[in-house]
Amino acid sequence: MAAAPELISPRSPRVSAARRLAKRNFRGKERLFLAEGPQAVREAAAHRPDGAPTLVELFATVEAAERYADIIKEARDAGARVHLAEEDVIADISTTVTPQGLVGICRFLDTSFEDILKAGPKLVAVLAHVRDPGNAGTVLRCADAAGAEAVVLTDASVDLYNPKAVRASVGSLFHLPVAVGVPVERAVQGLKDAGVRILAADGAGDDDLDDELDKGTMGGPTAWVFGNEAWGLPEETRALADAVVRVPIHGKAESLNLATAAAVCLYASARAQRASGGCRSVTDS
Repeated sequence: MAAAPELISPRSPRVSAARRLAKRNFRGKERLFLAEGPQAVREAAAHRPDGAPTLVELFATVEAAERYADIIKEARDAGARVHLAEEDVIADISTTVTPQGLVGICRFLDTSFEDILKAGPKLVAVLAHVRDPGNAGTVLRCADAAGAEAVVLTDASVDLYNPKAVRASVGSLFHLPVAVGVPVERAVQGLKDAGVRILAADGAGDDDLDDELDKGTMGGPTAWVFGNEAWGLPEETRALADAVVRVPIHGKAESLNLATAAAVCLYASARAQRASGGCRSVTDS
């Protein structure tokens, strides 16, 4: 039989401390963020870079603890402090309308931009001026699915640890290195110096993605720069790129949203790199 909830009031100091992490200034001060739901918590519990656990604390309803007993065990094995709590406590910490009964507190896990460059990445997504957290998390998920080695968020982009961004990444936040707060000029120049070709994705680009694929120019190390949801990339950022590429619209749609365009571009590069003569072999994962 499950133990009785040990946190009976949303006014508990531990609950208050967790609730404050919904605000960016508290996240930055504590270098902690919230991960909600079984998928994110499972990934956080398994994520132990250099042996240090990412998940440090977990709040769970009794029902969720019983349903996801494997996650509770993994969290405890990782050294996380696990609290059983009433549903109103979880609702008070959660930033979703319908909480799933699990809310974890995790350490920041961003990587330095220098370490990303040292690893010699072949496919990178650069988020420049991306302001919507849901879009940022979804692009990160797309980058993970396409096999990118890193994601870079510029200093003009949304907070990576915004709860909506974390949810939208669906666990991908814990899968690949992410650098945050990098000035776009530094990001582009650093990647160029590392031998990475810079492609800016823009609906008004001079180069067509299909043409780039047909010309065989996308097989080498590549970084895609994605801009703001509403107004794209400013001219000064476009000027930094080796090419400004548009995704062709073959039907009557007015445009593609940011995450969809990012998925198309990243998968185009991934396929080109895995083709004969590309910078990845066909057996790479």
